[in-house]
Amino acid sequence: MEIDIEGLIPAGNATFQKIMAHLKSELIKIRAGKASPAMLDGIKVDYYGNPTPLSQVANLGTPDSKTISIQPWEKGMLGAIEQAIFAANLGITPMNDGEFVRIIIPTLTEERRKLLVKQVKGEGEQAKISIRNERQKMMEFIKKEVKDGYPEDAGKRKEAEVESLMKKYYAEVESMLVAKEKDIMTV
Repeated sequence: MEIDIEGLIPAGNATFQKIMAHLKSELIKIRAGKASPAMLDGIKVDYYGNPTPLSQVANLGTPDSKTISIQPWEKGMLGAIEQAIFAANLGITPMNDGEFVRIIIPTLTEERRKLLVKQVKGEGEQAKISIRNERQKMMEFIKKEVKDGYPEDAGKRKEAEVESLMKKYYAEVESMLVAKEKDIMTV
């Protein structure tokens, strides 16, 4: 897709928003000791030979803060759901009682909490790298446009806009990381 210099900032903003959405989805998957159906996002169940998202073959709920209940729409799916959760290797054990699959979320140890914080920081660093890479592409595009005849002072203003946009998203990443870290470390 060809972008002109005026469409650069909106296009970059859209890319940054995608990066933030990805970070948010990754942070939701990192469990903080509280049960959340979002922890099971991305799990695919073998539904008559087709890998199908868990949420499309069962009702997911949290009867309390430590339990996730999964009620399949077809009882025959209990085993497949159980297998899919085991295969996802989330460090949680599903329990099948013939009606529901229940997952009890264990209380996190201090050591496990610190490992999860490291994982959160790693996800944040990946987001920052993506933001820097996008910034680099935008800056190169501006430099190329200036070289091809775009006014230099206007190019400098565009570069300043890119910098300010990047800083805004960097701050957003930081605030998301601080909130998630606080969530994990709260006992």
